[in-house]
Amino acid sequence: MTILSAGSGAGLAGLRLREWDTAAFIKVNTVWTGDWADVLMPLLRDQRTWYPLYALLLIYLVWKFRWQALPLLLLAGVTIVISDQLSSNFLKEFIGRIRPCHEPRLAGIMQLRVGYCPQSGSFTSSHAVNHFSLAALFFFTMKPWFRQWRYLLFVWAAAICYAQVYVGVHYPGDVLAGGILGILIGGMIAWLFRWYFNFGAPKRKARVG
Repeated sequence: MTILSAGSGAGLAGLRLREWDTAAFIKVNTVWTGDWADVLMPLLRDQRTWYPLYALLLIYLVWKFRWQALPLLLLAGVTIVISDQLSSNFLKEFIGRIRPCHEPRLAGIMQLRVGYCPQSGSFTSSHAVNHFSLAALFFFTMKPWFRQWRYLLFVWAAAICYAQVYVGVHYPGDVLAGGILGILIGGMIAWLFRWYFNFGAPKRKARVG
């Protein structure tokens, strides 16, 4: 009886979380909207919009650190591979959550503001995992140089995540979990960089934070 009660409680809690997640999605997707946002949000979630930012980061790192930037650039590539594979090829397949734009219960309610609804699973958002992992990586490794400006990295990642919900391809829970996972991945890679490389600084300075 105890096992049944615990299972029932967990199932009820999970149901309530899904209900809250759906209610939050409907708010963002259908209520908190505007003509300007209908134009801006699809651009924010388009990865091509962020190519200039990545290019500027690349140019800055090479200009500032020369060859010592190579380990960080390689680890940034490793970060993307790990985060994308974990989200796209494991979690989405394992969990199998339907995207809101494919959910029959939301037909006629939600608004799809991009040209297509991806066929892959909804949980977790790969955009969230990828962008937050990179944001965390540079947040921790570039602290002495970016200083307070480094918090904008998380603002950038959060804007992309919000846009994913706004256009109708993800629930808030998808991007929230993806963001947390991305920060963990990026934080661990940053720790490895600062411990073993750290732009040639002594290992005793290799701390994340």
